[in-house]
Amino acid sequence: MCGIVGAIAQRDVVPILLEGLRRLEYRGYDSAGVAVVDETARLRRERTRGKVAALAQRLSERPLHGHIGIAHTRWATHGEPVDRNAHPHVCQGRVALVHNGIIENHEMLRARQQAAGHRFTSETDTEVVVHAVHDHLTAGLDLLAAVQATVNELEGAYALAVIAVDEPERLVVARRGSPLVIGIGIGEHFIASDVAALLPVTNRFIFLEDGDVAELRREGLTIYDAEGKVVERPLRTSELTAEAVERGGYRHYMEKEIHEQPRALADTLEGRIAEGRVLDEAFGQQAAAVFDGVRAVRIIACGTSYHAGLVGRYWLEALAGVPCQVEVASEFRYREPVADSHTLVVTLSQSGETADTLAALEEARRRGFGPSLAICNVPESSLVRASDLVLLTRAGPEIGVASTKAFTTQLMAMAMLVAVLGRRHALDGEREARWVAALEHLPAAFGRWLEALSEPVERIAELLADKEHALFLGRGVHYPIAMEGALKLKEISYIHAEAYPAGELKHGPLALVDERMPVVAVAPQDELLEKLKSNLQEVRARGGELICFSGPDAGLEEDALTRVVTMPERAGPLAPILYTLPLQLLAYHVAVIKGTDVDQPRNLAKSVTVE
Repeated sequence: MCGIVGAIAQRDVVPILLEGLRRLEYRGYDSAGVAVVDETARLRRERTRGKVAALAQRLSERPLHGHIGIAHTRWATHGEPVDRNAHPHVCQGRVALVHNGIIENHEMLRARQQAAGHRFTSETDTEVVVHAVHDHLTAGLDLLAAVQATVNELEGAYALAVIAVDEPERLVVARRGSPLVIGIGIGEHFIASDVAALLPVTNRFIFLEDGDVAELRREGLTIYDAEGKVVERPLRTSELTAEAVERGGYRHYMEKEIHEQPRALADTLEGRIAEGRVLDEAFGQQAAAVFDGVRAVRIIACGTSYHAGLVGRYWLEALAGVPCQVEVASEFRYREPVADSHTLVVTLSQSGETADTLAALEEARRRGFGPSLAICNVPESSLVRASDLVLLTRAGPEIGVASTKAFTTQLMAMAMLVAVLGRRHALDGEREARWVAALEHLPAAFGRWLEALSEPVERIAELLADKEHALFLGRGVHYPIAMEGALKLKEISYIHAEAYPAGELKHGPLALVDERMPVVAVAPQDELLEKLKSNLQEVRARGGELICFSGPDAGLEEDALTRVVTMPERAGPLAPILYTLPLQLLAYHVAVIKGTDVDQPRNLAKSVTVE
């Protein structure tokens, strides 16, 4: 969602702010802006609809300079994406503010402020916050106290950064429900929504907790908790480098991240297997005791992570013998699930800041579910800090909005969970050994598949590029993989795509099949292959165009209506992870042919930090 950057330093901070915004573009946005207190002690602002490049162009024409400033990329919620709704918001030329999140009581605050004489220039919920800070300043509070008083009036989620002309030596920030990190420099401090924005200037970070308000000066900082008490938060040194979030020689981040998957999968396993067994301790020091008491699993996730959870359900029930349910986080929050204290709650999230998933975890805990396990890619995230057990996926920074390596490493993590829970239930020693051996061989196999499939899938992509719709089919554990393939295609190519269990064709979707509706089938060599072939005959009989991703001995033949991409080898028990790859490549190459914005597709955000 929205991205925040701020800085207070002895040097001009505008170049730092702009570079930080560029590094947050992956989060999704539709406008950008920057505000500084300049050398004449005036508050100056520039903002524009569109990309950070447009803001940079405007600043080249009307330069801003200052030793303290804030910047923002906005993903529209309240108010259309136009200049007047872009951040930073300013009140009376005295105070400027940027905000990520949603203020739920903004209508009440707006009505009260309008009655007091404030004139609103935007449709955003954020503008009530900057007016409130201004009112407290006018009443005689300093900037820190004004922000503290303001956040006590707010309902909802927010990350805030505030500067004021009267106090150019102070940058005040606050956090509730939306991520905010402080970067520590030498005689300078920075803030951002994500460490990636600040890697060019520091690798030392402090992660604010919910309810924290912090005052940053060049020479130091002070953090206050929700009760106004001074607190210390851990200083962490990031192992990420600025180069880790660059594209390198690749055309797009998504392409780079597809090619990083063999390494990411290997990193996810590293140090977590010994003597042919997945170590309980990989999930945390208390994991063994927790797993001993688990009788069922409830998986909670959104989007791509939800699809990983669905694959996990197949594995957990079929191999581990553990009952499992999978929930869409935004739906789980608003229904009445039956809780069981012996049910392990597993949350999956790339960012660890997904608002619905965090709220669902809190709801599960409130209702009396059992211990929680977070499968996540960001060690300092809110989800990790809120969970009893953690398995980090080690995918590294994922910048492209369409998830690739985060998904496959989540699948790897689910496979590891199957091993540790399965040995306590239905997975005997021999089957566990075969499962773990497959895990260890997977990264190398993924690399071979990547090398073998890139060119043939690129050629097949031309068949889809001029289409408006597509159906994806799979059976059993590969149905969620078909769902993920359809999601990838619609996300970045804007082709309407839907996935169905292949056996459901005759129950409705078959009515859509004709020469204009291509059908993409995931057809590995498994116990359901012959049934899938029968379903594909139903498509052929109605003149539908088929694109099949099949195993080397699947027996699918090409004809006028059928194109077959043959996998380089039999996939084995972890076939869902491997069969994800050609669907990622297909979506990527279709989007490239169509000329869409692969890494920043319209209307989407990487980290969904609001409900």
